[in-house]
Amino acid sequence: MEKVSNIIPYYIKQLKDIAKEREIISWAYISIDFLLGYNRSECIINSDKEIGIDIIDRFRQIIEDLKANIPIQYILGETEFYGLKFKVNKHTLIPRPETEELVLWILEHEFNSALDIGTGSGCIPIAIKKNKNVEISAIDVSEPALLVAKENAKKNEVKINFLKQDILITDNLERVDVIISNPPYVLEKEKDLMLSNVLDNEPHLALFVSNKNPLLFYKKIAELSYACLSKNGLLFFEINESFGIEIIELLKCIGFVDIELKKDINEKDRMLKAIKN
Repeated sequence: MEKVSNIIPYYIKQLKDIAKEREIISWAYISIDFLLGYNRSECIINSDKEIGIDIIDRFRQIIEDLKANIPIQYILGETEFYGLKFKVNKHTLIPRPETEELVLWILEHEFNSALDIGTGSGCIPIAIKKNKNVEISAIDVSEPALLVAKENAKKNEVKINFLKQDILITDNLERVDVIISNPPYVLEKEKDLMLSNVLDNEPHLALFVSNKNPLLFYKKIAELSYACLSKNGLLFFEINESFGIEIIELLKCIGFVDIELKKDINEKDRMLKAIKN
């Protein structure tokens, strides 16, 4: 691995037993960008460039961590979301492409203020603020997650009002035009179906909800949202694909109208929009 051109073959050789080649190549390019600052085309231009021993050691350590099933985003301490760089660690979920689709949908609408509930790394409000001049607040129950979110806002040069708040014991929220939430929605019984690198590394507080009360967060957030959204205000959820119909019925009972269920790129019912009449 003395030259840039050797890095990808080395990754493939070392990691062929734990992942598909396409994913290994992706890890390699992410690592190259992080350690050398080269994108894919720059790798070709600099293919004969020699790598220092200290950088080689860092590539090898990344490979060892990948072998230990640690996600590449946690190994490097950062990821990309909606074209922006975000710090992530064990206190925050790794932002998913499906959530980028949710942000894109939100940005198609006109509004002046928004609130993100369960913000984690802050990826949703930061991406919105970066693309639309609106007032945004964000809450989370986790103090360590909020510290990461604040760093990400500073890193991306946006101003977000972050607050520590447990939504399940909250009685009211500020009045806004849009409320967004990607709450815990993976059932405890679904743990056995999850990849070990997710299960062993990402925060369970942000992932799981009781089998007995799968709509716990949706019900509480929807009730609070109906009370505090401005007239014709919008509520956006990211959801468990198995509960789309149940969440629609829940929102109808609360009083929301024009409820729209939207599929993600994988054709799963993943996003939902509702209007306060």
